Amino acid sequence: MGFKSILKNRSTIRAKNDQVTNAAQLTLRQSLWPLTIVTMLFFLWGFAYGLLDTLNKHFQDTLGITRTRSSGLQAAYFGAYPVASLGYANWMLRHWGYKSVFILGLCLYGIGALCMWPAGLNRSFGGFCGATFVIGSGLGSLETAANPYLAVCGPPKYAEIRINFAQAFNAIGTVVGPVLGSYAFFTTASDDVEALKRVQWVYLAIGVFVFVLAGVFFFSNIPEVTDADMEFQVAETHIEETEKPIWKRYQLFHAAIAQFLYTGAQVAIATFFINYAVETRANTSNSLAANFLAGAQGAFTVGRFSGAFLMKFTRPRWIFLVYFTGVIIFIAASITQRGDTGVAMLFMVLFFESVCFPTIVALGIRGLGKDYKRGSGWIVAGVSGGAAIPPFLGHVADMRGTGFAMIVPTIVMVVGWTYAVAVNFVPSYRDPADKIGASNIGIVNEKTDEESPAEKTPVNNEGKELGKEIL
Repeated sequence: MGFKSILKNRSTIRAKNDQVTNAAQLTLRQSLWPLTIVTMLFFLWGFAYGLLDTLNKHFQDTLGITRTRSSGLQAAYFGAYPVASLGYANWMLRHWGYKSVFILGLCLYGIGALCMWPAGLNRSFGGFCGATFVIGSGLGSLETAANPYLAVCGPPKYAEIRINFAQAFNAIGTVVGPVLGSYAFFTTASDDVEALKRVQWVYLAIGVFVFVLAGVFFFSNIPEVTDADMEFQVAETHIEETEKPIWKRYQLFHAAIAQFLYTGAQVAIATFFINYAVETRANTSNSLAANFLAGAQGAFTVGRFSGAFLMKFTRPRWIFLVYFTGVIIFIAASITQRGDTGVAMLFMVLFFESVCFPTIVALGIRGLGKDYKRGSGWIVAGVSGGAAIPPFLGHVADMRGTGFAMIVPTIVMVVGWTYAVAVNFVPSYRDPADKIGASNIGIVNEKTDEESPAEKTPVNNEGKELGKEIL
């Protein structure tokens, strides 16, 4: 009987984008459950990303490959993102809705994790790259849906706070990944082939867990935010030029380029963090360097929570500019510094990186209305920068050392920083963000104890209930 009740109450697998559901007007209380279950996904890809950085150095040693070639893991992982965010995942998001994309992404993630087993048996770096591409396809699908969902499910005033808070659990995953890697993969002073077997078991466990989580999403009731909902939200906040075609929304594509450059530089730094620590700090083993990476990811996590907290008291775009500026200052310092000071510089870089990715997403889709799903696909596609920039850093590191090679992400970050400046000082960028950010949608009803539109029940002239609206 309980199981039948769950089946009856779960949301459908396909939503209709042309119908207003009022899900974009949910109060904080009403949005708590859907945001909680979606936040679980951020830990998953934070864990996968953190584990990938540890595997990068591990494969250099156990498979005897160069730093340039080892960056192929990141190329496979992040190269899959635009295939998903601009291709099948974005199409499904626009025609089917969020729930279907969540389930698709989890299934792809699980399949990729299981593919790690045969790759390990054959000691095939190409096999690992192939499995990583499938994992990246799954995570790219999840990010295509989860990032915009967190930005629009609930009061728009708190969009940046929601997405940064949820992304903090992504950061926790990036801490757990390197810690597990340091103990599961680097268990001896000299890395050996036996570690590949431990890689297989770790990914087998991940695959099983992910398929179970896909089942949880299938049976859950997840409100769908449709294009019609977002068009209503934009109209309510009096954003001008709502009918402007997406190709003329230049701030969107500036955000996508900034995401490409920022993510590429972030991934490059994390990918070669272990190399940097081993090369620039005396008597640093791979295992100790992996622990340093976990500590730096801990600083990243603290930065996410602190950034979300500060956004409660000042405009998120200002926090974004200050943090992005901090990234450039400390990554530039790491080029010349060595030893504990150099490692400390990278700790500070990761701290200030924390709010950049989610805030670019939240600000970039402001005011897009019915085009917000298509627009979010472009911004998430910017994650493919993680496939493009690390090989450049790896190549420079092979020639001049990893310390000097930090000049590559420094240059890239400076160019990406132009979006943080524009969204604060260019009116066409700033005004949509401020107008929607100042909206009381989803807040007024909660403060006055009135029912939100999503809770109201239509009645006829005799006061009889006609039926509750289904989200």
